[in-house]
Amino acid sequence: MMEKMIDIHAHILPGIDDGAADIGEALHMARMAADSGVTAIAATPHCNIPGSNGNYAGREYRELFRRVAGAAEQAEIPIQILPGAEVFATWDLPELLRDGKILTLNGSRYLLVEFAFDEDPGFAGDVLDRIRAMNLVPVIAHAERYEFVREIPGILQEWREKHYPIQVNKGSFHGRFGRRARAAAEYMMKERLVSVIASDAHGSYQRTPCMKDTYQMLQENYPEKYLQVIFEENPRRILKNQKLIRCMPKQKLQERTGGRECEVFQRA
Repeated sequence: MMEKMIDIHAHILPGIDDGAADIGEALHMARMAADSGVTAIAATPHCNIPGSNGNYAGREYRELFRRVAGAAEQAEIPIQILPGAEVFATWDLPELLRDGKILTLNGSRYLLVEFAFDEDPGFAGDVLDRIRAMNLVPVIAHAERYEFVREIPGILQEWREKHYPIQVNKGSFHGRFGRRARAAAEYMMKERLVSVIASDAHGSYQRTPCMKDTYQMLQENYPEKYLQVIFEENPRRILKNQKLIRCMPKQKLQERTGGRECEVFQRA
């Protein structure tokens, strides 16, 4: 078991979305994460959901964030809580970004983006490209859960070629989101398409921020070096606004090594 992990996707701020219910649960989640080996966690409430109040960057978020981070520090929980948001993709998202209404991950150029699960793939591609044109890097939240990704897996290769990081939920490997999401997550792992694994935690009883069990399960089938990159190195680089490391596609690995499995990484 590696000594530390970093979680870039967690709904730990209380009462602002469907995550932690109150400050007590938020602190319980922070403690669970720390106890499982997580050293830093990004507070990423849902943002820009159509029909909602938006949860845009502003005084409410800042005050709530300071309250939770301060309470965790006072409780001596050994974890760093960092700002962010899980931003729903709408056509006007680039304009919202220009207006300063959207939080990136810890103020970096990396933006955690989610889609409707039945989103049109053409729309998704257009929005991602428009975000990238703003010199930002879209991190695609829980990619394994989208119908269009499962129906058109070639989209994953397209995202890889454009250097769009792909985030997978730890719960998908345990069947939390159904068989199809689990199969998609496993496919992405085998093809070395996963950039980051995160908890997407919503509470302290279900969809928790505990990452340890997932790491240990994947340890049985994947090299330690690859797991270190997607559980700690790439998440850390995202939060520090640095270039990511990506694994060479499996086919190229085999071509270059005569069929032997090995890990070769490139900076994305």
